[in-house]
Amino acid sequence: MYDIAIIGAGASALMLASNLDKKKYKNICLIDTNTKLAPKIKVSGGAKCNITNELVSKKNYLGDRDFVEKLLNKFSKNDLLVFLNKNQVFPKINPKIVKGTYFCNSSQDVIDMFTKLTSHVKKYLGTTALDVDFEKHYKIKTDTKIIEAKKLVIASGGLSYSMLGASSIAFDIAKKFGHTIEKLEPALVGFTVQKEQFWFKNLAGISMPVISFVDEKSFEGSLLFAHKGCSGPVILTTSLYWKKGKIALDFLPKQKIEKFLVGNKNISTAIPLPKRFIQEFLQSIELEDKKVSTLSNEEKEKLKLLKYYEFSPAGNFGYTKAEVTKGGINTDEINHNSFESLKQKDLYFIGECLNITGELGGFNFQIVFSQSYVCAQQLNSN
Repeated sequence: MYDIAIIGAGASALMLASNLDKKKYKNICLIDTNTKLAPKIKVSGGAKCNITNELVSKKNYLGDRDFVEKLLNKFSKNDLLVFLNKNQVFPKINPKIVKGTYFCNSSQDVIDMFTKLTSHVKKYLGTTALDVDFEKHYKIKTDTKIIEAKKLVIASGGLSYSMLGASSIAFDIAKKFGHTIEKLEPALVGFTVQKEQFWFKNLAGISMPVISFVDEKSFEGSLLFAHKGCSGPVILTTSLYWKKGKIALDFLPKQKIEKFLVGNKNISTAIPLPKRFIQEFLQSIELEDKKVSTLSNEEKEKLKLLKYYEFSPAGNFGYTKAEVTKGGINTDEINHNSFESLKQKDLYFIGECLNITGELGGFNFQIVFSQSYVCAQQLNSN
């Protein structure tokens, strides 16, 4: 009989297990489908783990922002950095992809740190949790055995990256105990395009800085044209806020188009953008590549689309390409101080399965680490 069983062995589960009082909880176990700890940490940030962000605030999240603010106050970006430094992990800011992002030297450093901090914890790796029953205590049915525990923490993540062992188990358990699941969707993911934007596909592999506009927000960063449509850091964050309908792109950030429309050069030479991009763009708006001095006012207006190109994505690349899952367990049904279910005693939910999702750039690791730390402190003081 375990004091605490944790389903999951990723970021939130490992942070929780690392902060639980060893004297109080002598028997703790982690249960995870994967045969190794934290494969999602391993691949994050190009294997350098984008672990938090200098500019983190409640504004970087979808979900209950007051709850997010409380969590960030209880365990801030600075608290996380102190924790990491104390355990010999030293992230540094590298704003190359997203402003303010802290990257580690290697994702493996983070996994090694957690391995060490949880050396006292029993790990059932390569073990899939199938169902949970409660009768005085929890019985976790897995594909190999039944595991029993007094308290149960669900930290098994969302639906993104099924190749890394993602499953719906957190939502299945939550539903079983009467919880509401807010609509689940892939997020931090590329967009597929409609027929009018099929020209994007001809540019696969080209990357360029843009500003995107979605739901009264704007984001600056790199867009990558892809075989299915568009991706890249700026599109991933845009996808978090896109519901349906239009988004817009500024292909000439911080530049006025008028200054390029003088002189005798052809459009594709005058405008400082990749030549292939300009040629495809001109074709899409049915404008020939001619001397800018010969452009009519109407043609100049057409070129202004480069500053505000509106389109409706057809959809997105789906969960296999999504970095996170948007939506999740309704946070009004969770105790905001302890993460205990308000519907079932001794049952806790933390991490990506909750209806709190961050933008790209270290925001998701920060919020799940904050949740795990707060949950551990509460369990330690019970």
